[in-house]
Amino acid sequence: MRKFHLIAALLLAAPIAGCGDSGTESAEHGAEAAAGEYERGPHNGRILRDGDFAIEMTVFEDGVPPEYRLYAYKGDEPVAPATVDAKVTIKRLDGEVTTFAFKPQDDFLRGQGVLVEPHSFDVAVTATEGGQTHKWQFESYEGRVTISDDAAAAAGITTETVGPQQIGETVELIGRVEIDPSGSADVGAKFPGPVVSVHRNVGDSVARGTLLAKVESSYSLQTYSIYAPIAGIITQRNVNVGTIAGESPLFVIANPSRAVAAFPVFPRDMESVRPGQSVQISGLEGRRTQGSQIRDFLPLADMGSQSITARAALPNRDGYWKPGMAVRGVVTIDQREVPLAVRTDAIQQFRDFRVVFAKIGETYEVRMLELGQEGPEWTEVLGGIKPGTVYAADNSYVIKADIEKSGASHDH
Repeated sequence: MRKFHLIAALLLAAPIAGCGDSGTESAEHGAEAAAGEYERGPHNGRILRDGDFAIEMTVFEDGVPPEYRLYAYKGDEPVAPATVDAKVTIKRLDGEVTTFAFKPQDDFLRGQGVLVEPHSFDVAVTATEGGQTHKWQFESYEGRVTISDDAAAAAGITTETVGPQQIGETVELIGRVEIDPSGSADVGAKFPGPVVSVHRNVGDSVARGTLLAKVESSYSLQTYSIYAPIAGIITQRNVNVGTIAGESPLFVIANPSRAVAAFPVFPRDMESVRPGQSVQISGLEGRRTQGSQIRDFLPLADMGSQSITARAALPNRDGYWKPGMAVRGVVTIDQREVPLAVRTDAIQQFRDFRVVFAKIGETYEVRMLELGQEGPEWTEVLGGIKPGTVYAADNSYVIKADIEKSGASHDH
């Protein structure tokens, strides 16, 4: 990392207005500003000129939190910092204003305060030397881009507000959908004998009491009817006319609305996963998620994997969850409320920081976060963003791409 850092990205540098008591501007500097560049000083900082007087602005953060350091020149020769009185005021996108005073140290003026990230603001500089006061104003933006609300909506960008949330420590399990044992029935004959008629086939939906077949009893030679004991779908038919009914099921009926998600729990997670814990169930593909709880465990472990099977009820009135479908379960094993949190999916990598993008009007700007506990849905925020800030949630990567494309992500 360089010892001295520029105040703003070159590509976003705006023309710097330099004015003193005479109200004139350096022609040389004006040409540079018009070209979208700015003059750099010996310490790789931004040079602000007014006549033969100049200030070089740097941001220093080698072993210390970021701070302003100013170097004064007259006729391109260094000026003793003790003879200069300087002040820098920054105004951020959200309206926050901070003013930095300076004290002489060695050959520079040291800013009295930390320059908090992001380094994105409008800057006003005042310096008095030899009875002359010099003033400059310029824009110093990074990690900032304007996207109209219509364009954001078209890109699928949504927003959330920073605030308190429940953060959970979780365990992820992979399992499958099964019919709840209480939602299926094996249908057999009351008395052995030949089947004389069959009225339903595999895949037919039946109500409780629907006629399935008729059998002639070998004992009484009387014909009796077999009815569906539950509502559901016929998943197996093991009978045709003439079949001799015995002890084996003639039909199997399953009610797909009464499903469970069955998850193998391996030894490393057995101490963490317990009945009653919340679980978010989703397909391996697609966005549908359904909340449930761990209901129970099967009593026997699998001999090969040594896993035990946890089951969670999966109400399935619309038939979306198909038996045999692979599903993911995120089990919350510990939960607490934190005062500030953001959506985990909203967090992006920006330079060396993990960030979200605050939204003010139609402008989005990076916020460098100090993060705590991370969950699948929410992540705790320890610092870097104010409570109540609106930020980009879904598809925030679109904003990051726009910033990088525009060159508004200057490298520290």
